Amino acid sequence: MKLTPEQLAHYEEKGYLLLPDLFSAAEVDAMKAELARFGTIDTDAIVREKSGAIRTVFRVHDKASPTYSAPYWVAARVPRMIEPMRQILGDDHLYMYHSKLNLKEAIDGAVWQWHQDYGYWEKDGTPTANLSTACIILGEASEMSGCLYFIPGSHKVGKIEPDFDVETTSYGLWKIPREKIIEQMEKLGDPIPMTGPPGTTILFHPQILHGSGHNMGPRPRWQIYFVYNTLANRPAGGDKPRPEYVCSRLCEELEMVDDGAVLAALEPAE
Repeated sequence: MKLTPEQLAHYEEKGYLLLPDLFSAAEVDAMKAELARFGTIDTDAIVREKSGAIRTVFRVHDKASPTYSAPYWVAARVPRMIEPMRQILGDDHLYMYHSKLNLKEAIDGAVWQWHQDYGYWEKDGTPTANLSTACIILGEASEMSGCLYFIPGSHKVGKIEPDFDVETTSYGLWKIPREKIIEQMEKLGDPIPMTGPPGTTILFHPQILHGSGHNMGPRPRWQIYFVYNTLANRPAGGDKPRPEYVCSRLCEELEMVDDGAVLAALEPAE
């Protein structure tokens, strides 16, 4: 699957691209079947809400990780994911910078403050913002369930200096200060919601301003994020590197799997 010139232009202008129905219901069900197993694993790569509900499961793409999952390993490598990323990044030699499941359970799922992803990755020593994220919706994303919001075009603003927030949620986050977010909204317009049924996939730039609200609804909002980087852009490291589950040391080039064999490959283990 290749993106059209119009789709590439939209990504470059707005900082994101929505791809409906990229994964089938059967493929989504296979990925969701893994969620119960993650609840039995004790590892730093799993972050929980104050209520005890799982907030994030990191590093599902790495076979050396306690959270490794074959369904997600395959999903990250199908042509409909790799080919668009090669176009967006302008490079055929890609690897997985990190992967994570964000799980917002009904009522308990908390906010993600306004932030830019590259604010983290720059601190990892990643030379440029030439990365891109693919977010696959696994549980319907609606405004009620706490969907993502983007400020279109904000990826062109560049880095905005964040503050580190350890009070709002169970997971400390480099958030953009309130007055700076309001300033960008006044310049660029109101944020827009990224809603859609399971199987919808969102590609987005690491500098785009984004955040999400509390899940106020009766159904969970589950999403898997794969962050693609070029081998030429891998981090140089630093004196205090972040844990491997958020900044992968596994810089092996991704090879595509057969798109026609996805359903068989995504069958959950017995």
